[in-house]
Amino acid sequence: MDYKIREIRKNEYPILADFLYEAIFIPKGMRKPPKSIIEQPELQVYIADFGKSDDWCFVVEEKGKIVGAVWVRIMDDYGHIDDETPSLAISLYEEYRNLGIGTVLMRTMLEFLKDKGYKSVSLSVQKANYAVDMYRKAGFKVVDENEAEYIMVCELR
Repeated sequence: MDYKIREIRKNEYPILADFLYEAIFIPKGMRKPPKSIIEQPELQVYIADFGKSDDWCFVVEEKGKIVGAVWVRIMDDYGHIDDETPSLAISLYEEYRNLGIGTVLMRTMLEFLKDKGYKSVSLSVQKANYAVDMYRKAGFKVVDENEAEYIMVCELR
């Protein structure tokens, strides 16, 4: 597959709503929630007013179409650690998953954040989500958990 990873352009910020929806983990046998679920305040925190000083995003483009995104911002979300640690979100359209693209996208963001001087990055992931293995391979470690989710941190030193 021929794809490229690049920084998102300002006029493309609205597509983050699609990838926020795609990032919602749906366990096997469960129906997808309506797209309107992303309007909830606890999810809007990931994309509302994107483009501030600690907001960074890379997209995957294949044949001129954006098919995935990884983005970070310092926010009070499910994976919040402190006010210096950005929280990460990543997703690809379903047909582009399990091809190694997410791993390359993740590594691109981690290297970028390290070069920018961030010490760590965090995320929240449901325990049943297959992406947990990708996060572990990328260097994320579980620092907290509840019944359903892990809070994971990757040290960028």
